[in-house]
Amino acid sequence: MNITRENIDELNAVVKVDIAKEDYSEKVDKILKDYRKNANIPGFRKGQVPMGMVKKQYGKAVLVDEVNKMLQDALNKYLTEEKLDVLGNPLPKEQENFDWEQENYSFEFELGLSPQFEVNFETKKPITHYKIVAGEEMIQNQIKHLQKQYGKLISKDVAEEGDVVAGTFKNEEEGIDNSTSLPLEKLKGKKNLNKFVGAKVGDTISLKTKGLFEDDHQLIEFLKIDHDKGHDLDIEVDFTVSEINKQELAELNQEFFDKLFGKDEVKSEVELKEKIKEDAAKQFTQQSDQQLLNDVTESLIENNTFQLPKEFLQKWIQTVGEKPLTEDEAKEEYDKSEQGLRFQLIEGKLIRDNDLQVKFEDLKAFATARIKEQMAQFGQMDPSEKELDDIAARVLSNQEEVKRLSEQLLNEKLLAFYKENIKMKEKEVTYDDFVKEIYK
Repeated sequence: MNITRENIDELNAVVKVDIAKEDYSEKVDKILKDYRKNANIPGFRKGQVPMGMVKKQYGKAVLVDEVNKMLQDALNKYLTEEKLDVLGNPLPKEQENFDWEQENYSFEFELGLSPQFEVNFETKKPITHYKIVAGEEMIQNQIKHLQKQYGKLISKDVAEEGDVVAGTFKNEEEGIDNSTSLPLEKLKGKKNLNKFVGAKVGDTISLKTKGLFEDDHQLIEFLKIDHDKGHDLDIEVDFTVSEINKQELAELNQEFFDKLFGKDEVKSEVELKEKIKEDAAKQFTQQSDQQLLNDVTESLIENNTFQLPKEFLQKWIQTVGEKPLTEDEAKEEYDKSEQGLRFQLIEGKLIRDNDLQVKFEDLKAFATARIKEQMAQFGQMDPSEKELDDIAARVLSNQEEVKRLSEQLLNEKLLAFYKENIKMKEKEVTYDDFVKEIYK
């Protein structure tokens, strides 16, 4: 067997594989002898079928199968030994006059080669790394939410704005019959609110579902109806009041602070606000880092231009799916995926050149740290090393978990690398301003 390569240009090559009779004949003959031993052909005893008949019936199929196996093994070995960084898979070139009746064969494969480049980190302007903080309105809303959560309900006879009204939504025709507790502040518009103000226990209020709440998902929750049914539902429902309560907020005192954070951890409303702001900042870190990854990705694609074997990749895309694509369909698919492919090449080079690969010992340490955090949430503050090792071993025996954790760890490694090597500026914004700026 002989393998040669012709480089068409820096991104395209053709590999030729020559297979001679002596390369495959011994293997084919052995398989045919095994066929002869087990062949059941009328008129012949088992194992006594003439070899000529066996070759006539099975010879070509065995030959084609063995040559193809040999071809794939040789090609894969060649690509590995030559350390060729190929894109997609080798594509066999069509041969008009190919004949399996001959004894020696030549096969040609087109290769698309990965481009050679150095990653450029230079940017026209620094990339913004957002530090998202809770604004005053968000902090006040969170304080009020906590006061409600730790406050108490006081029974009343007549409903007023801000009360919580318990009762049952009904519509016999639509099969709606759901008892619920309805904070009147959830209602949309004065017209709906005014129907409840002044209501007493036992009163039945007629309501239109359209425009009853700010969004359809609240309607789905309060009426307990199917998701699809709840969207744009426009019917009348009756609400029968069974209980009226006033929400009395918990006082902002030391007892309240201790319930939230432990004894004497917070001692004033000022410290409470700082604590809420600090906790919110931790929750926003993930969103901030994800946005940084998105912006760095765009910057790296923009600032690293290199050629790809476009025509080869379009031909490969035509063949790789469940069903073949037309030339136009393949071009359209390539255009959609080109940016993603470019970033895969950039990211792959960064990982190789900077030793950012996920190694098993790193993955085990990462998984163990996550397990320890989860156990702490359930009050297990000091698990033994053996206990952690046993749980980590079970987690890492699940291939789906290994894949998920590996992706998380690789993202963390890349994020740390970007923060050290790419020019960026920090910008402090409230969450609302962050949303406006990113999704404007």
